[in-house]
This record gives sequence, C-alpha cells and structure tokens, in this order.
Amino acid sequence: MTVDPTTAYLAIAMMAFVTLGTRLGGAFVMRFVTMSPRITSFLEAMSASVLAAIVVTFIVNNSTREALAVGVAVLVMLATRSAIWAMFIAMAFAAGWSLFLT
Repeated sequence: MTVDPTTAYLAIAMMAFVTLGTRLGGAFVMRFVTMSPRITSFLEAMSASVLAAIVVTFIVNNSTREALAVGVAVLVMLATRSAIWAMFIAMAFAAGWSLFLT
C-alpha cells in the first residue's frame, strides 16, 4: 500500500489541528468550571485511566517483547519512582531482546 506524500502531510496537519483544538477547547471550557475536590479527583483519575487504556491496547496488539518491556517499566517505576529510568530501562530491555533473541 502506498500513500501519496501530499495526503500523508494533509492527514498529519489535520490531526495536529484537531489536537490543538481539543487542547484549547478544554482550557476554554475549564475556565468556567469551579475546581472542587471531586472534580480534581475525577481529572486525576481520568488521566491515569487514559494512560492505562493506551498501555493495555499496546500490550494486546503487540508481541511478548513489548508486554515484558511494559512489565519491566512498571517494576523499575515502583522501585525507583522515576518515569525516565523506567522508560530508559524498558527501551533497553526491548532493544536487547531484539538484538539477542531475534
């Protein structure tokens, strides 16, 4: 399947404008919302659930290597409380898997 470069750039530009619109629209709408503890906890839980949905979809649609790399990232995150180290070590794990096991 080949994609025309003009079509690809147009699709990327459209996605960028939609993303910008949702970010600006969210900020505009939230100006009119009074932040209560209930709304704050909802927003915090929502961001965690979106992240979890992305990670679970990634794991389901990919191979064992990616699933184990996510597991390594979780363990490193729990041990170090550092997202940077968790990402770095998980990427190194996945790269090592590709280098030595495939």
